[in-house]
Amino acid sequence: MKKENTINKLNRLLIINNDRIEGYETASDNTEESALKTLFSKFAQTSQKCRHELIREIDKIGGKAEEGSNLSGKFFRTWMDVKSSLTGKDRKAILNSCDQGEERAIETYKNVLKDESEHLNSDQKSMIRSQYDLIKTDQGKIRTMQNALVAAS
Repeated sequence: MKKENTINKLNRLLIINNDRIEGYETASDNTEESALKTLFSKFAQTSQKCRHELIREIDKIGGKAEEGSNLSGKFFRTWMDVKSSLTGKDRKAILNSCDQGEERAIETYKNVLKDESEHLNSDQKSMIRSQYDLIKTDQGKIRTMQNALVAAS
């Protein structure tokens, strides 16, 4: 049972990273601002890295990695907000939507580390903490850009 729980927790994080990749690729495809395109590409790369690490760990313990994304939850609606914001080319709305999406990803990582860590070994916890830090850094970049917009107005 512990192995199944571990696989479930890792797949939960995998799905969040799939969502981030999908969201940032969509955002990048729908903006003409080169600075945002670059930023979104880097964020998608962060999740590609996390995704590969999670798949490797799931395979290592004999599980099957989830391939999809979480299309029914709040995270998906947040990314739809990003897409809608991009249509209007409103930088502030785009960054706010991205920040909300990052909050959901960070919350998922926190929950796995805090509430469900008994199903993870020390190497898995270390990997997840490292990934959490990467996503927090990405969110910090979004917030820096948000603050710059507020300061400029």
